Amino acid sequence: MTSNQIYMTQALKKAWQYQLGTYPNPAVGALVLYNNEIIALEAHQKAGTSHAEVLAFLSAYETLSDKKIEFDRFDAHKAHEFLYSLPKGFFSECIVYVTLEPCSHKGKTPSCASLLAELKPKKVVVATLDPIKGHDGGVGRLQEQGIEVEVGVCEKEALELLEPFLIWQKRTFILFKIAQTSNGKIGGGYLSSKASLTHVHQLRSVCTKMVIGGNTVRVDRPTLDCRFTQDKAPDIVIYSKRDDFDRTIPLFSVEGREVEVAQNLDFSEPSFILVEGGEGMLNALKDKIDWLLQYQTPKLSSHSSNYNVNIDLKFLHQESKDIDIMLWSRLVKD
Repeated sequence: MTSNQIYMTQALKKAWQYQLGTYPNPAVGALVLYNNEIIALEAHQKAGTSHAEVLAFLSAYETLSDKKIEFDRFDAHKAHEFLYSLPKGFFSECIVYVTLEPCSHKGKTPSCASLLAELKPKKVVVATLDPIKGHDGGVGRLQEQGIEVEVGVCEKEALELLEPFLIWQKRTFILFKIAQTSNGKIGGGYLSSKASLTHVHQLRSVCTKMVIGGNTVRVDRPTLDCRFTQDKAPDIVIYSKRDDFDRTIPLFSVEGREVEVAQNLDFSEPSFILVEGGEGMLNALKDKIDWLLQYQTPKLSSHSSNYNVNIDLKFLHQESKDIDIMLWSRLVKD
């Protein structure tokens, strides 16, 4: 593995920490190198806030100047304004690694390509070009300013990171979330650590809708809110042939939420759907699901419930959530 690949791998790992939480934006990581030392490693965290490159430059500024910024670093407009105000050449000896081509367009946040063109780092290393027309062109803009740019470092891994974003440009991206013990049991109350539960609530807070099965509602009588993150609870679709639910359970009393019961699921519109359920839901939707997110806790259980289903997976990424292992996988389809 080359040094460029080592640094880009660190940026990719950082971006995975916020995978899907940036919906409808892509997950992106950035790293800043100075004198062969990593001085910043950041990732885009939430749509409408500062992008990965901006957060990385702010962290790099704090390291190089030994000063702390005094504004909200996630306020993209304030962050850009501050970085533009720095002396010319402040980052001229820095190399920047970013998992996706810096954006050239102006949306809820200013253009990162324009910012980099002004800051003029020594070199910019990009994993993959932006596939969205109108958002691309950032590399060309940097090159026009005489900045050295290298493209294609860890591109395969960057495209895997980008896959959900590419899917929801055209249709629904469907994620099925499961929590289980180390021997594959799924029953017996909460199985995940608080860190894992918090992560689930972060995904709930940004998904377009959350889909659950009718049996889950009847048996578990869940709430399915975002109390660990204090965010708005997701709208719910109950997939069921019968509408015989007790409307007094917590699920139906969450303020500001819509709950619908559907016998058929239409996944044609560009969106992000989060599915939570048992074996029945996984079997029913396995031909529609794109990715599986698995939280595995270090526990053995004698409970009888598990996922009795045949599905081939490709592991994409894993990391720890407190004591749990979190696994992202793609469903392998014929």
